[in-house]
Amino acid sequence: MRTCLFIISIVLSVLGPSVTCAQGVTQYVNPFMGTTTLWTPEDLGYIRTEKKRPWGAETFPGAALPNAMVQLTPVTMYRSGSGYQYEDSLIFGFAHTSKGHWNLLHLPILPVTKEGDWEPDNYYSSFSHENEEAHPGYYRVFLDRYCVDAELTSTLRCGYHRYTFRQGDEWSLLVDITRSNNRPRRWDIRKNDDGRSFEGFQDGEGRIYFYAICSEDIASIELEKGVDQPVAIVSFNIPRLLTRGDEKVSEGLMAGRRLEVKIGFSFVSIENAKENLQAELAGKSFDEVRNDADRIWEDILGHIQVEGGTEAERRMLYSTFYRTFLFPHLRSDVNGEYRDDRGQVVKADWRFYTNPSFWDTYRNKLILLGMVTPDVATDIIRSCIDRGEKRGGYMPTFFHGDHASTFVAGSWLRGLRDFDLGRAYALMLKSATVPGRGGRPYLNEYLERGWISEKDTTNVPTEDEYKGAVTKTLEYAYDDYATALVAHELKDKKNEKMLLQHSQNYKTLFDPSTGFWRGKVLRDGKGLWIEDFRPNYPYYQYMYREADAWNSLFFAPHDPKGMIALYPSKQAVEQKLDSLFTVPNGGYEAWNLTGYLGTYCHGNQPGHSIPYTYYFIDKQEKAQHVLNTLMHKYYGMGKEGLAYAGMDDAGEMSSWYVLNAIGIYTYSPADPEYIVTVPLFDRVHFTLGNGQTFDIVKEGRGERIKSITVGGQPLKGWFVKHEDLAKGKELRIIVGE
Repeated sequence: MRTCLFIISIVLSVLGPSVTCAQGVTQYVNPFMGTTTLWTPEDLGYIRTEKKRPWGAETFPGAALPNAMVQLTPVTMYRSGSGYQYEDSLIFGFAHTSKGHWNLLHLPILPVTKEGDWEPDNYYSSFSHENEEAHPGYYRVFLDRYCVDAELTSTLRCGYHRYTFRQGDEWSLLVDITRSNNRPRRWDIRKNDDGRSFEGFQDGEGRIYFYAICSEDIASIELEKGVDQPVAIVSFNIPRLLTRGDEKVSEGLMAGRRLEVKIGFSFVSIENAKENLQAELAGKSFDEVRNDADRIWEDILGHIQVEGGTEAERRMLYSTFYRTFLFPHLRSDVNGEYRDDRGQVVKADWRFYTNPSFWDTYRNKLILLGMVTPDVATDIIRSCIDRGEKRGGYMPTFFHGDHASTFVAGSWLRGLRDFDLGRAYALMLKSATVPGRGGRPYLNEYLERGWISEKDTTNVPTEDEYKGAVTKTLEYAYDDYATALVAHELKDKKNEKMLLQHSQNYKTLFDPSTGFWRGKVLRDGKGLWIEDFRPNYPYYQYMYREADAWNSLFFAPHDPKGMIALYPSKQAVEQKLDSLFTVPNGGYEAWNLTGYLGTYCHGNQPGHSIPYTYYFIDKQEKAQHVLNTLMHKYYGMGKEGLAYAGMDDAGEMSSWYVLNAIGIYTYSPADPEYIVTVPLFDRVHFTLGNGQTFDIVKEGRGERIKSITVGGQPLKGWFVKHEDLAKGKELRIIVGE
């Protein structure tokens, strides 16, 4: 019986001399970080009773460039976030788009062989992590069923597949044209007359077009129908015969024979997909593209250089930093064309991107992205303006809240000026002041009385979704503050004053009798506290969005002093915080709320700014103790050491780690400043996107900050200004026990 081990040795011997190994910071990146799931009560924070799998970080290990259109990655489970779960043992194909939010996974492709005895309803292959590897811009896995070594790399708009087959096997490509995470209703795939290319489209969160060139002659493309749905099979002509003495051997069936497939994509047309392919892959070998990808990532990730720290801390730093740049996704082509929100093809001299995951990433990731790649950040804002002006005149939102205003304000005030602030402000102001479809939900209530009422009901199950009234009220107040900052820049004093008044609305739902922000209902025109109030009971969207009352504490990043003043004393705040991080959470099961430190849930975003509240009651060292605990125990969790405490949410969880690891955090991302923390490293050398550099230096050991200097001068308070760092001033943090 023939064995698959032979082809593995063939592949490794061929790969050895041709691939440049990463020697810079990309060597520390582990793209598998975040692909596993938490299972134990100790990690989850509750005893698991539901059959469905709890959320993991939902990251993918496949090949991608920063903010690219294409993410070429294995699919082990559909409708599973990124499509890849480390605990799975089967691969269904290699898809070309992924984010981590149960969508995308366009055009899955799998190499199959006749010897693998596949069927349209049974074609997946087993694999082993021992024969799998991933690096920035590169992924490889051995498909056990077909004895095929599959390698993937990519450019901004193209995927590049390289498959090495076993001697004597008859191979073809299975294109799962009817499947993605979006369940496409329309699709098309056809062979071209040139004999080596095929093209088509697939619906699913927009229509994606593709144009593929193969390294072998295509014989036919046929649909094979199973019980569930058809698959497209790309068959190849048998290559010419070679003569070995008296024996004639088919070249295509020799050991180590490779099939290469280059695929260009576009959301505009097949013609554009072909043009993208020609521009990005023409004349390039697989190894050249892979090495190009590594160099691109090295340039991006090299913006942060560190000294000191442990090997594990370096690996986590660069693995999380890598995650910062995978989303939003590019949607415009090399010729500048993109399809706008009206479905029209538009041409621009800037790049069009998907909407950011604002509710998650406004907190940290979008600012970090702008610090390193300001050109991408400004084009994302331009894209948001374009969408807003064509979609009712409101700034785009995502999922919950209205945080584009924070992104715009924080970017502009940090010096990113290559967009029209007046156009952005018009959308932001309408979002803050004019109720309507496409704007803030329940804005009429918020404007009328300064708070949003919740549904008047009782015994609400965790998974029921209503108004999320408390969360919306608090977040609208912060977004009003962010919009006021832009009003100030544009000298709109009248609206600035009004917006600053609205920014104080966070106080309207504070209940002094409990010390929590608490929902109200309207009865007979009066606002009454919700009686069925259990502070540690988690809701998906009743009062709180994906949180409980504990994890909705202390959210007023623009007014920490006013927030603290709501309590009778600093000691009362300290007691509340101490309880949050030490008292058990109650064991309630909610599959997107995992990873608890006491009752604090690091596995979801709402509470991520809470630890810094200690700063404002003169207990900074307690904040740092929490931050250190989270960085060291809530990243790299689980038996494989690859899990996060919860979902990465387009890079927010990762960016939280990066910023705290280097010693600065975006406590109020709309403001051009950072709260100073104790970095994990002795020295951090940071290069901004404009080439300016600054250093963050830690002096001493411990969790208590004794003093801070900026450019040699003592820092007053806890916040360092972005402009000081942008001028190259050294941030020196002196710590002790």
